[in-house]
This record gives sequence, C-alpha cells and structure tokens, in this order.
Amino acid sequence: MDLIIGGAFQGKLEYAKRHFGITAADVCECWPEKEPDFSKRCLYGYERYVLWCMRNGKEPQTSFDADKIIIMNDIFCGVVPIEPEARAWREKAGRVMSAIAANADSVTRMFCGIPKRLK
Repeated sequence: MDLIIGGAFQGKLEYAKRHFGITAADVCECWPEKEPDFSKRCLYGYERYVLWCMRNGKEPQTSFDADKIIIMNDIFCGVVPIEPEARAWREKAGRVMSAIAANADSVTRMFCGIPKRLK
C-alpha cells in the first residue's frame, strides 16, 4: 500500500496517475457526505472520509491491500481552527495518516509538484 500526502493542489493525484499508472476509473474521490468505494485502487481525499467517519461514529480504515493508493491532504498543519469539529477532524486526520503511514510500503510527500519519498 502506498500513501501520498501533501497540501492542497500540490499534484498528488497527478503524481499517482503518472507513477502508478492509474486512470480516472481507478480513483474514488472521498467526500464527507458518503462512504467511499473501497473497491477502487486509489482513494483520493481520504481526510474527507475521516470526517464522514467522525460524523457517523465509525473508525476510519487504516489497513489496506498491497495495491491500494491512499492520497491525503495534510490538514493538520497551519493555523488551528476555531470550530470544535474542525479541530477534532484535524487531530483525527493526523492520527489516521500516521497509522496508514506505519502500515504503508511507501510514503511520498508532494510539495510544489515535487515528490519526496519519506518511506
């Protein structure tokens, strides 16, 4: 399993398509309004699924099959939000990302479209 992290609009999905050869059909974009399609090879915006889990009293999945690609925005950096839900989401997303990274075969951070392999 591979984890790709970075700020918003840093080229994470484009990198995954180029590096892993995935297509749009392989990608499930996560949203806080619904559970994602875990049958897809790539889960994009996984931090939004974490918010869905929080709102629905579920624990986010942190272990995946070897061929899965997880893409997350690092929402836990920067100014701490005032809203309690946003603060809790930020903390939960950071903890989930850490758990996924611990299980991942590779972790890549994208910054300005440049990949940096962390693991």
